[in-house]
This record gives sequence, structure tokens and C-alpha cells, in this order.
Amino acid sequence: MRLTNVAQMHTRPGRLSSYSVVAQPVSGGAVEPRRGVGFGSAPPESASRAPEAPASLPVSFDQNRHVSFGSRPGSWMAVSFQLDGPASLEEIAAAWHEVIQRHGTLRTIFDWQPPASAESGEAYHQDPRPAAGVRSGGPDSDLLLREVGIRPGSWERLEAPDAPRDSVGFSTGDHQSRLSACKQHLSAAEVKAALRAHFDSVCDPFGRPSHRICVIDDGESAAVRDTAGSPQIVIGSDHSHVDAWSLLVLVRDFTAVLGNLRAGLDPAQGLPVPEPFAAHTAAWEDKPLPPEEVRTRWQEILEAGGSVMPTFPLPLGDISLPVSEKVEVRDVLDTTELERLEVHAKAAGVRLIAVAVSVMTRLFRELGDQPLRTVFPVHSRDEPRWFDSVGWFITNAVLENDDDDLLASYRAVKEAIRLGSHPMAPIMRPYGGMPAKPGMFAMSWLDHRRLPINVDEALNAQHVSAVVQTDGVMIWFVVNETGLHLRCRYPDTAQARETMHTWLDAVVEGLRAPSIVEG
Repeated sequence: MRLTNVAQMHTRPGRLSSYSVVAQPVSGGAVEPRRGVGFGSAPPESASRAPEAPASLPVSFDQNRHVSFGSRPGSWMAVSFQLDGPASLEEIAAAWHEVIQRHGTLRTIFDWQPPASAESGEAYHQDPRPAAGVRSGGPDSDLLLREVGIRPGSWERLEAPDAPRDSVGFSTGDHQSRLSACKQHLSAAEVKAALRAHFDSVCDPFGRPSHRICVIDDGESAAVRDTAGSPQIVIGSDHSHVDAWSLLVLVRDFTAVLGNLRAGLDPAQGLPVPEPFAAHTAAWEDKPLPPEEVRTRWQEILEAGGSVMPTFPLPLGDISLPVSEKVEVRDVLDTTELERLEVHAKAAGVRLIAVAVSVMTRLFRELGDQPLRTVFPVHSRDEPRWFDSVGWFITNAVLENDDDDLLASYRAVKEAIRLGSHPMAPIMRPYGGMPAKPGMFAMSWLDHRRLPINVDEALNAQHVSAVVQTDGVMIWFVVNETGLHLRCRYPDTAQARETMHTWLDAVVEGLRAPSIVEG
């Protein structure tokens, strides 16, 4: 799966449609039956019952930190993929409903805790407000996470942002007389602009719900249910409900469910039963306190960085306030070159990631006389029961290294993974949450070949990030069947462009050097 952003993703021109479901309170936290929606079926009777105050679900540390910043554009992530044949909007909506019913986190919404003086159930949905300081998450959260029932909604035709804003809604019923008001075809650039504006608006931390499925088709047929060609699907969600692994689960589940529905089979046939993300949050809250040596190590790491998480050690210009992002994507190694690099790493007794850590460690010492210190996201799917679930299964660690020897670099990776294997809330509570300042540096590593779930390359899947304002540096290394790739996001200042272009060139050169020698 290729890593990109909404401004650089590959899209086809055509007609862009978005499907929104209806979220309603459920009675006392009761779960709506999974088979609530099929091809044209009516919503279950229970969905129309008078709501009772729903039970609150646990909020994870990262969910709390993310959502507490309030409503804002660019808080989402998405996955795009190409179906292998024609599909009508009715079929796509039916399959999407089944996917929603499979995954509990797609049936949850965030609210603010009502004031202590409010009566029970008085403020079921609060207006989002900005965070009042940093929050530590877990039981300390000021947020409520509640389950909702999902009912069928409607399709909406999307226009380019600079087009007239009278969007036309339609369903799979009486639509013929209302389609002519919309431009039938958007250019690829207009599709990307429309997707960005739409997801910025609806995939909000406090959305009801905060996800949407969009379809790009050729629009040659006037009838909605007679879609010609193979549609491109784009599923967007606020980050609080998904991570990169979840995007793979969504693609796998959607394509499998669509095939099962067409074949007249049970929608979930052949798919494992996923655990809800809220169960994972509860399980992590029940973990014992991190050992003393782990808390001490965290204290040492934060004190070494001035009591904040690591920052990028090279000049970035004026980032006192977030600025527009600059994104660079590099295809570092093809499959043959990657194989050579892995042979090189194996001969040294390490994994591939140690080579990247070694290269960055050497560069920071040479260019800035600083060690490598980076925030290092670690997935928290620590048991097989979480492998097939959708949610934000991520915790954070810090990777610190001052020795570019491959074995030393690999030890630094293993220490970071150990630090990330414990809940963050009790570690960060003394600091009022995860302390950060402008310039925070984070590194992510994802090897799709090592995951227990993956998607067919023929689907042309893309991990699509939003376009945001930023004051930090984030680099993603992605390994898949086509080789090693990197994507880097940094502030678009004159100084940062100069610094990052030089640094990224050196990173690519350092990663390529062993494979060239071995070749």
C-alpha cells in the first residue's frame, strides 16, 4: 500500500459521491444487531426505540490527546483502493453497513463530559471546544465515548470546492430529476480537492459518525445503480478511530463482504470475528503500573530533551506557529535492492530497521552533533485477538541512539519497543500528558510483509493522509512487495526546505549504499 496524502494521491477523474449514515443513540449501551442492513432491507425495529442514556466506553491515551485538541481540519486519515469490477452505489452502501457493524469503533462518537451540575443525560452531544491544556487520557479524560446505532443514510454528489456550494443529495430511489444540477465529471485535481474539503468537514473528532465512504466512478450512466467500470473507493475517518493497520482491515473486510453479498452468502463468511477497540482500551487500563526501571528511563529521556518529547535537531526556520506542510515521497529501493539490503542486515545479526536507525544516527552526529532522538510509535496489538480489529492501536515510545553501529542501533530499537509496551497514561500523568513543543520529531516504520493482514497489490491501495499545518517533522518508512519507500512531512519554511532536502537526500543515499556495494 502506497503512502501519500490527499494532494498527491492517485485518483481517477469522474463522478464523486459520498455516503453518510445516520447515527442514533442506543439504549443503555446495547449493541445493534450486526445484520441490520442488507440490500435494500429496512433498519431493525430496535433502532427507532426511544434512547436511554448510553453507557460510556473507555477512552485511550492517544484518543484523548487527539480529540481534546477539538474540531479542526486535517484530523483524518483515509484509504483508497480500486474495485476489481463494476459495483452500484446500493451495493457499496450495503457492504459498508456490514463493515460498520463488524467494528465497534465505527459505531462510537465522542462528546465532552457534561458539567458536574448537569442532570444525567442532559448533554448527549456537546459542541466541541478547544482543549484547556494537555490531558493524560485513560480514566482522567474529560471526554465521553459512546456507542451509537447506525441506520441507512443517503448519497450526496460532491462538487469541487470552488464550484457552487448547493450540493445535491440523492438516494437510490427517486434521483433522475435531481442529478442534472451537478457537474457529472470532475477532473482528477477537482476530485482530490473535493475529497480534502469533504473529509476536513465531516471526518471530525466529534463527527456523528466521524467517517465517510466515497466513490469515484465514470458516471456514464444516468442511473445510480448502473455504475459502469470499476469504481475507486475512498474511506476516510478521523484518526481517533483508525490507524494504518486498520486501513488494511477495512480494505480486506469491505472487498470480502461485497463479494459475499453478491454471492448470496453471509456477509462475514470467511472473516474472523473482530474484538472492539474499546475492549483493548479497557484491557490496557487494567495492566499493572509500568516497572520502576521503565518509569525511570522515561524520566531520563524527557529530562534529556528539556522535559519535552524529542525535537528535530537541525534548523527548521520559524515554527513558533504551525505553517503549511511540505511532503516528500521517495522510492528508496526496489525489490532487488531491498533484498540486498536485507542480506546485509541479516549478516550483521539485525533487522532492516536497524539500518535506517544507523543511517539517521550517523547523519545527526555529522550534521548537528546530536544523537538520534525521535518519537517512535509502537503498535499495541500485543495479542492475536486484536489483529483483525479497527481502532487506534498505537502507543508511543522514544528511540534514542548515539552509536551508529548496527547492533547498537538494533538495541535502541528493542529498547523503544520495550518502553512502548506499557500504558502511557500513568507514565505521562506527572507531566500533565505527553509534553511537546514545536519541532517534535517522529519516525514510523511499517513493514507490510510482516503483518498478519495485507491487501492485494492489484487493488492499488493508498494510505492517504490529510494536508495540514505543522510545526514538526514526521518520517514514515514503508516496506512492501515493491520495495522500501519513505514519506516525510515537515514545515514549509525556506530553512526547513533546505535542511530537509539535504537530510532526506543523505538518508536515501545511506540506505542505498549497502545494497549498491552488495550488488
